[in-house]
Amino acid sequence: MTYSSSLQHVSVLTMSNLVCAIIDGKKAPEKSMLYMASVQNENGQHVCGGFLVSNNFVVTAAHCDVKKGKTKVVLGTHDLSRVEKTVKYIEKICQHPSYNSNIRENDILLLKVGGMDNTFYKGQPIQLPTSEININEKCSVAGWGNTECNIVGELRVVDVSIINRDVCKKEWSNLPVNVICAGKGLCKGDLGGPLVCDGTAVGVASFYKNKDCDTPNVYTDISKSLTWINKVLKQNDC
Repeated sequence: MTYSSSLQHVSVLTMSNLVCAIIDGKKAPEKSMLYMASVQNENGQHVCGGFLVSNNFVVTAAHCDVKKGKTKVVLGTHDLSRVEKTVKYIEKICQHPSYNSNIRENDILLLKVGGMDNTFYKGQPIQLPTSEININEKCSVAGWGNTECNIVGELRVVDVSIINRDVCKKEWSNLPVNVICAGKGLCKGDLGGPLVCDGTAVGVASFYKNKDCDTPNVYTDISKSLTWINKVLKQNDC
C-alpha cells in the first residue's frame, strides 16, 4: 500500500469517528498535565488536543480544522463538562511554513491565544526538547474521550514506547522524515496532543490507522521544528 492510499485509512479527528471513543489507560491525576488543551469548534465540541508551550501559545496539529474567530482553546481542566474551564479565543494561527497536508509532513501549528488572566488561569506550559530522544524510551500520551454518548470528557493517559523508525516504516510506507513513531494508544485518543517523555513534549500526535490499533502511531518530531517554534515564541508573532 502506498502512503497516499494508506492515508485514506488514517483517522482524522472528527466528531463522526470520535463517537464513544476514549483513550486506553487511566484517568489522569488531578492537577497533573496542566499543559493540556482542548481545541474546540464554535459549538464547543472538542475537535483536537493541544498543549501549552508559553503563556499565550498552544501547539496542536496543522491538519486540525482551526479557524480564527470560530475555534477556541480550553485550558486548566481535566473535565470538559466542568463550568470553571478556562476558555481562550485564538488571536493568530501560525502554521509550519513547510507543512505538507498530503503526507502530514511538519504537521504542527502554533495558536496564539488571548492574554492569560492569572485569577482564573490554571494552565502550566510544558517544556520543549533540546535534543532528539532515545529509541525505546518510555513516554505517555493523553487525551479526552467523547461526551456525545454520555461519557464524561475526562482526561486519560496511557504509557507508550518509542518505536524504531525502521520498524515503523514496515507499517507506514513513505513515512515523513520529521516524525517519531510510538506504540499503540493514540487510536483512541486525540490528534494534536503531545507525546511526552520525561516531562518534555517531544511530538505532536499526527495520524494512525483507524481500524488497526496495533499499528505504530505517528507524531511530528518537535525537535526538528525548534528553530521555527522558538522564533515565533520570541517574536510573539508569525
